[in-house]
Amino acid sequence: MECYYVYIIQSEVDGSFYKGFTTDYLKRLAAHNAGLSTYTSRKIPWKLIYVEELPSKREALQRELMLKKQNSQYINWLIQQPSNLIK
Repeated sequence: MECYYVYIIQSEVDGSFYKGFTTDYLKRLAAHNAGLSTYTSRKIPWKLIYVEELPSKREALQRELMLKKQNSQYINWLIQQPSNLIK
């Protein structure tokens, strides 16, 4: 059974956040830092600050959409929560 993850990365250039979903968050981070994503290529390097596992692709997509609507105050709170797999 495949696992799905939502992740948040932070640009080390300007501190901005990017939220996404994937089945392999380490591979996805490497792709962002290699410039393979047009949206994130201008703010390399990125660091992984939040990962949350979800049971289905549908739930991961829904969670990603919810996270994209949140402000930085919520994101900063979220990274401190037990749901964060990055410790």
